[in-house]
Amino acid sequence: MRSILPKAVRELAEELVRLPGIGPKTAKRLSIYLLKQPRSVVGRMGDRLKNLHANVRICQRCYNLAEQEMCQVCRDETRLQGVVCVVESPLDVEAIERTDSYRGLYHVLGGVLSPLEGIEAEQLTIAELATRIKRENVQELIVALNPTMEGEATARHLVQILDGQGLKITRLGRGLPTGGDIEFADARTLSAAFAGRTLL
Repeated sequence: MRSILPKAVRELAEELVRLPGIGPKTAKRLSIYLLKQPRSVVGRMGDRLKNLHANVRICQRCYNLAEQEMCQVCRDETRLQGVVCVVESPLDVEAIERTDSYRGLYHVLGGVLSPLEGIEAEQLTIAELATRIKRENVQELIVALNPTMEGEATARHLVQILDGQGLKITRLGRGLPTGGDIEFADARTLSAAFAGRTLL
């Protein structure tokens, strides 16, 4: 059965469906909701979408999101330069920063190893991390990946390729629930996980 919705609504819904967690029905509801909003609201949203690519870049050092060549954390000279926390995404950096319990630097992998989804080591910033560790004389690497099968496999891979470099490799304590995501953890849980990190 073909849709009787106007073409513009259908086309917007087709774009919204590409977003994570948005199914076809939700996409149509959102399209109609936006249609009901004043033009100024929709126009402002459109401008912000256009500005996203124009004003956000990837940090040249840690691969976090940035507004300049280097992100805010990497530019902060008061941070512990010899400690690097490895995370999956910029949302994990945001979650950890909310705890106010970590003062080192970060390295964003851009995902985790997932053979089923076709994500291999070459698609992540693992090689860049290895180069950075040598170049910047990193003393401790904190692995703060989600405690999932893919996160565990990625952690093991990191230990394997970084073994023998005289680097202290720790992981967050098990205050994080297995199968949970760092970005959804509350500040107290993340603080406890940092305090209870263990050697890998």
